Amino acid sequence: MHILIAVLHRPTKPTGVCRHAANLALCLANLSEVSQVTLVTGAWQRHYFETTFALSSPKIKIIDVDIQNRSSTRNLWYLFGLPKLANQLCPDIVHLSFPLPFFRSRFSCPVVATIHDLYPYECPENFGRVQAIFNRLFLRQCITQSDGLTCVSQETLKLLKFFFPRNFSHKEVSVTYNLVDFSKVTPECPEIFKNRENFAFLLSVAQHRKNKNLDILIQTFAELLRSGKLNQDVELILVGSPGPETDSLQQQVEDLQLKSQVRFLSSISDQQLSWLYQHALLYVVASSTEGFCLPLAEALHLGCQAVCSDIPILREISADNCTYFNLQKDAANNLGQAIITAIHQPNNSQANRDLRFSQATIASQYFKLYSNIAKKQAQ
Repeated sequence: MHILIAVLHRPTKPTGVCRHAANLALCLANLSEVSQVTLVTGAWQRHYFETTFALSSPKIKIIDVDIQNRSSTRNLWYLFGLPKLANQLCPDIVHLSFPLPFFRSRFSCPVVATIHDLYPYECPENFGRVQAIFNRLFLRQCITQSDGLTCVSQETLKLLKFFFPRNFSHKEVSVTYNLVDFSKVTPECPEIFKNRENFAFLLSVAQHRKNKNLDILIQTFAELLRSGKLNQDVELILVGSPGPETDSLQQQVEDLQLKSQVRFLSSISDQQLSWLYQHALLYVVASSTEGFCLPLAEALHLGCQAVCSDIPILREISADNCTYFNLQKDAANNLGQAIITAIHQPNNSQANRDLRFSQATIASQYFKLYSNIAKKQAQ
C-alpha cells in the first residue's frame, strides 16, 4: 500500500500539524503492508522536515511543492495541484494531515482527513472574524468530501458530531490518538540555559491562542511570586509558536515586571523539549478547550507532574495522573492553589507508557481505517 500524506502548510517552522504528519509517516513506514509513504510539503517546509523529524525510513519520500506561500496560492494548489500530483503518483490513499479544501471528484483514489479540533466553531477568535468564516467553510467542505475521517480524540469526535449533526453511516470515521515516542530522543539542555541547568521552572507548551489561557497562567504566576507562595527564583517557560495573543502576552509580562522570569521559546528540538519536560517543577495546561493536547501526553510520558484545567479532553488524555483545577469562578486563584498543592506533593510520577499513544497501536488503527475504506471502494 502506498500512502500520500499532504502537509503543505503555511508555517515556516515546525508546528503540531507538521509533527502529526511526520509521526503518521513513521508509523505507517513500520508496517510491512505499506510499501511507500510520500510526504507532500511546501518548499519552505522541506528543511525542517528533513532536520527536525527523524524520517530515516527508506520507505518515506518527501516531495516539496515550490509555490508562493500565500493563502490564495495554497488553496488553489489544494483544489487543483494536489489532485493532479496524486493522480500522477497513484497512491492507494491520500491522507490530508489537516482539513483543507478539495473536490473528491478530482481524485482517483480515496481521501482521508485528520480532524484535530473544531476551533473554527468553538474558538473563532483564534483566527479573526474573516479568517474564521473561511476556516469553517474549508472544514465543512473537507468533512463532506472525504471518504474517511480520523479524529485525534473521543472528545474531538463528540464535537464533530455536535457541530455536524449528520449521518456518518456512509463514511468511515475513527479515533486515533497522536503518537508519543521519545525512545530515540536524547535530552539536551537548551543553549540559553546551559550555564544554569539546575534552576527551578514551571513549563507550558502552547501556541499563543485565546483558548490556551496563557494570560491566566501568567497572572497566576505573578500572584504566587508576589504572595511568597513560590520562591522568587522560580521561572515560567512558555514554549509555543507565536499567534494572535503574542503581543498581548508580552505586554502582560512587561506590565507585571516579569521579563526576567517569564521566557518565551519556540521551534525547539525534541531533544530540548524532552529536557524541559524532565526538569520542570510542573507542567501546566490552562486551556479551555483542546483537540488532543499532545504536550500533556508527552509530559506524562516522561514522568513530569502536571496541573490541568478540568475539561473533558484532558481527563481523556491523563485520567487521574494530574492535579486538576476549575476554570470557572476565579480561575487564576484555582490554578494557583492547584500549583502549590502539586509542588508540595512528592513527585511519584513515573514514565507513563500509555499504549493508546504507541506507534504499534496507532499504525494498526490507521491501516485498519485505510483497509476498510479500500474495501468499500472495491464494492
